[in-house]
Amino acid sequence: MRGAPFVKMHGLGNDFVVLDARTRALDLTDAQVRAIADRRTGVGCDQLIVVRPARDAGADAFMEIRNADGGEVEACGNATRCVAGMLMGESGRDAAIVQTVAGLLGGSAAAGGRVTVDMGVARTGWAEIPLREACDTLHVPLSLGPLGDPVATNIGNPHATFFVANVDEIDLATLGPQLEHHPIFPQRANIGVAHVTPEGGLRLRVWERGVGITQACGTGACAAMVAAVRRGLTGRRATIVLDGGPLEMEWRADGHVMMTGAIATSFSGFLDASLLG
Repeated sequence: MRGAPFVKMHGLGNDFVVLDARTRALDLTDAQVRAIADRRTGVGCDQLIVVRPARDAGADAFMEIRNADGGEVEACGNATRCVAGMLMGESGRDAAIVQTVAGLLGGSAAAGGRVTVDMGVARTGWAEIPLREACDTLHVPLSLGPLGDPVATNIGNPHATFFVANVDEIDLATLGPQLEHHPIFPQRANIGVAHVTPEGGLRLRVWERGVGITQACGTGACAAMVAAVRRGLTGRRATIVLDGGPLEMEWRADGHVMMTGAIATSFSGFLDASLLG
């Protein structure tokens, strides 16, 4: 494990430490993940990504996703775009299939060096989110302070999207963790606040489960897109502007959510043994 190489990548500021375990054994404890993710004493990241050999013949690689708190999660849209871009760079092809515990996610090259990913079918049933009990996921009976009446969506992981007049007036740092841990969400939830822009798109901020407020949340953008269409607030194609920049979104008629946005590599290096002790 000494000197394990890594690449630091980000999608609109949602940043990742990417480790390649396709040819070497790499098993990290929650404590080791937290040490690497620490922004003062480690490398710093929202999520740590381990790229492993594909478990399915139809995939190019398997992507393990660990939040900054060490816990493993099912999906991460911006990380999927980053890993798909990395795999396409290695192969010289303009498409890649990334396998996650949430399924096979297809990525393809888009104009301007961006990457498009098919995040799969959005799920909207209460048991699929999951919620604690049966209810209408278009109007979840949940409120806290200025937030209420969210839409619940599963994009490989659970989301609650609240529509407000102005997201920048919401104290998400205070409300986010309380809503993440609300009993109605047995697996906790990512919390998004969104408003419709004059251009007919969305402005979105997200409190990510196990991470906190991030510059961008890909699955959160997918959930907001689905929620907005279900509420009749936008068309099936829209631009969603996060703190880190824009994502071009589409909720197709077949239920699949498509996401296009920029990716970047910040730097690469080697993890010191102290981070793996």
